[in-house]
Amino acid sequence: MKASRFVIALVVLLALWNATQPPHAVASPIASAAHTNPLNLDPLVKEAFEHFYLLDYPGAVSRFEHFHDLHPGDPQAAALLLDAVVFQELYRQDLLDTTFYANDGFLSGKHAGNEDPKIRDRIFSLSDEAVHEADWRIQQNPNDIDALFARGWARALRVAYMGMVERAYSAGFKLATKAREDHQKVLQLDPNYADANLVAGVYEYVVGALPFPFKILIGFAGITGSKSKGLAMLHDAGEHGTITSVESRTVIGLFLRRESKYQEAIQVVRALKAQYPRDFLFCLEEANLRKDAGEGMAAVDAYRELLASAQKPGYFASARLELAYFGLGDALRGQRQYKDAADAYEKAASTPGVSPELKIRTLLAAGQCHDLLNERQLATHDYQMAIDAGPETTRADTARKYLRSPYHGN
Repeated sequence: MKASRFVIALVVLLALWNATQPPHAVASPIASAAHTNPLNLDPLVKEAFEHFYLLDYPGAVSRFEHFHDLHPGDPQAAALLLDAVVFQELYRQDLLDTTFYANDGFLSGKHAGNEDPKIRDRIFSLSDEAVHEADWRIQQNPNDIDALFARGWARALRVAYMGMVERAYSAGFKLATKAREDHQKVLQLDPNYADANLVAGVYEYVVGALPFPFKILIGFAGITGSKSKGLAMLHDAGEHGTITSVESRTVIGLFLRRESKYQEAIQVVRALKAQYPRDFLFCLEEANLRKDAGEGMAAVDAYRELLASAQKPGYFASARLELAYFGLGDALRGQRQYKDAADAYEKAASTPGVSPELKIRTLLAAGQCHDLLNERQLATHDYQMAIDAGPETTRADTARKYLRSPYHGN
């Protein structure tokens, strides 16, 4: 699903341990109409977000650039452009598929990098611009709600890039805390500013889901959280948010997935898919969830349907086929159809533009499938290609292990 939003990075940074208890159903605390920055209601902004949610990032970026030019010195205009630039880059790097974060080793393993220094510099420059512009306004008026929101939003977006691309977790956690503080203050000043519930709600929920001994430890530092409160805030942003409604519903689905509440998560994703039926990632996430729910060949069919739709000219504004092939490989492997699984993995690895990290993952998986079929020559070929694609990575180390001794299953 849309790990395509900065909330996924906050989850990655904060959720060092998986949540183990189900969320409580809590009614939304806000009943009246939500407040928002008037800029968010501008027709050009709405048009840009329509492109954004269809994954037409070039179309979204160009419109936000024009909007940014029309509003010099406004931190919200800079933050909106930053949003589109960050996620265009994350999509390019195959970092917007939730299966990537479900795998062991994302936080601690060695990974293949694909960072573009020019894009990184632009992201950091836009983030600095938004924060500095907001700082100036807050100096004039400490209760400038729109400036506080823009500053927190820009900080959270920078966290997304730092966490997902650079894996700078310590610095990212500190910045995420500042983002949460900005949005908490917004909500203190105006409880109806629903968009601010997203960052603050994610923080509340994830900290509240940490193991009890760790909560005691961080409690001494004044860091506290509540799962029920966090979920209520996310529901409120999902129902009333102007620019965070989709993101909030997305992260609710993610939390449900992490807690193995697959059918509930599927319902959330299907609602998002109904709203944006040609959003490739929403379609992909439904297939991912059906796979994780143990639906077997129904999940395989869902991936194949997605790949068939992607072949229709213009159906998706942008489709990262390698993500669908990788999911298909996993689904087939779960059905012990190792030959077809290896083929799907190898198609993922050979897709033009596939990121180094995903290429290594798929080649390693393909090699394991060939070993299970006693196709040792094909297996060693895939393992060697995985090593060549990222020799200093954790998965390359695993591939070297299987070059020495065949994979026989977990």
